[in-house]
Amino acid sequence: MNILERMNAVVDYVECHLTEEIDFKHLASLACCSIHTFQRLFSYITDISIVEYIRRRRLSSAALELQQSNIKIVDLATKYNYESPVSFARAFQAVHGITPSEARKPNVSLKMFPKLTFQIIIKGVSEMNYRIVKTESFKVFGLEGIVSTAGDSKYFPHEGAIWSEFNNGKTDSKYDKLQSDAGKSKFQFYDTMFVQDMCNIHGLMNYNQIDDTTYGYMLCSFVTPESKTDGYKIVEIPASLWAVFPYVKDTGRDPGEIWSELYQSFFEWLPASEFEKLDNPEFEMYGWANDHITYELWIPVIKK
Repeated sequence: MNILERMNAVVDYVECHLTEEIDFKHLASLACCSIHTFQRLFSYITDISIVEYIRRRRLSSAALELQQSNIKIVDLATKYNYESPVSFARAFQAVHGITPSEARKPNVSLKMFPKLTFQIIIKGVSEMNYRIVKTESFKVFGLEGIVSTAGDSKYFPHEGAIWSEFNNGKTDSKYDKLQSDAGKSKFQFYDTMFVQDMCNIHGLMNYNQIDDTTYGYMLCSFVTPESKTDGYKIVEIPASLWAVFPYVKDTGRDPGEIWSELYQSFFEWLPASEFEKLDNPEFEMYGWANDHITYELWIPVIKK
């Protein structure tokens, strides 16, 4: 079963269990990857989190039931796993723009979020460049933020917010301090890993899954003899084989769109390759070429 079939199995399972509590661990097992990797892949490929997708499918289904049956609103709220009719009504109105009671009136407009289907469709990608890189184990250190995929306000809503928090434009920002503490010396595998000059700070993912909807993300630098690592989180990266997907065009695009395209490239490349994805740390690497920033997605893989 390839990755497309696995992701379609995920949405099929969600569709059959909309009225039940859905275990993200089971969804990740259907996709054959960790919870964190599954959530990131789902979000990048669909531009919506799995939590939000489930919420929209439930509220779409609930709207149909309101119009086609006499079920009580309190029973509908319970059926679709809402704690109370009030929380259900609030969520329903946020999606449909009207209350559940108003949805029962004739000639009202409601929204339908259809079930997803995963296919290989390349949008805006004229070519798919990649390379395979092998590394020994190494260490990185840096600044960690916690991301919530369920909208918990105690945490960051996405990785971009972590970059904004630590790189806030002030001269004494934590980003600037990390860059200074990284030093200027290159670490031992630099020349075998990269084909261009790289920045000092990168993004590290899939190293710290806290629970089903919360995970760590790091702004990190490579540990070298010159690095000042006191006070930072340190993560050891195991010896790995990496599939690397670069983006080197100077288009002035939003970084989030670029990372989404790179994940799409990986998603489309994997079924036709001789590799499988490993559940190990992943990198968003930044470089510099021809006076503009370049991007590289590093995903650990293993031969089938």
